Amino acid sequence: MIGAVEAAPYIAGALGVSGAGVWLSRRRELVRRWISWAVIAPVVGGALALGAPGAAVLASAVAAVAMAEYGRMTGLRTAETAVAGTVVAALPVAAWLAPDLLWRAALLGVLAAALVPVLSGDAEDGARRAARAVFGVVWLSAPVGLVLLGPAAFALVAAVAVADVGAWFGGHFFGRHWLGGSPLSPLSPAKRWGGVVAGAAAGIAVLALLGALTPGAAVAVAVAAPLGDLLESMVKRGAGVKDAGGWLPGMGGLLDRADSLLLALPVAVVLT
Repeated sequence: MIGAVEAAPYIAGALGVSGAGVWLSRRRELVRRWISWAVIAPVVGGALALGAPGAAVLASAVAAVAMAEYGRMTGLRTAETAVAGTVVAALPVAAWLAPDLLWRAALLGVLAAALVPVLSGDAEDGARRAARAVFGVVWLSAPVGLVLLGPAAFALVAAVAVADVGAWFGGHFFGRHWLGGSPLSPLSPAKRWGGVVAGAAAGIAVLALLGALTPGAAVAVAVAAPLGDLLESMVKRGAGVKDAGGWLPGMGGLLDRADSLLLALPVAVVLT
């Protein structure tokens, strides 16, 4: 299996070639996205190259930021956002240092998030707050998979990232023509079946190139990743927002960038 260190020259080359094409296109949206990718790729690759400690730190940071975006997007109060954020940030560290206690810690974290509205005595809106907080903990605990998957985590992250890019190009290529141009779901009408097929093919190809192609990984990339995208679209539509954030150039927020991975990771963990 090819790891982050061995793949680094190829990733740098791909960024260089794609960067030249993006700059020649002079499309502002693509330029902004490429800049974000140029920052994200070495940060994620460098962290995963460090093994379990790097994966744990990366997963904790991703989970904490994602929870902050989720809390702001769905209107969670500061108390439950803080508790839920602490839980999801602590779980990757637990998976690294005390894996035998991980599931107990996860259950305690879910209970803690659910009890915040109870302890505040909120009789009117407590149930809704508790449900949203618990959903946030369950959903945004997914980055712990970066630790649990071990060396296979890099291949999955790379495959999902390439699948997202492939889906974008596939959706634009097929447009509204043929079956591939059909909308994927009312939750995200802009996404089309042609993009899903193109993304799955690209992601599975990356898994094969990195020596990490297994049935579980293929299902995670081809099926779970696009469903993860739809899951975040559902949350955003329910909250009445277009993007989870605005600090990543051309990508919105971290949730908008990592949504596919948030379902692909747990599915890969379960199937492997």
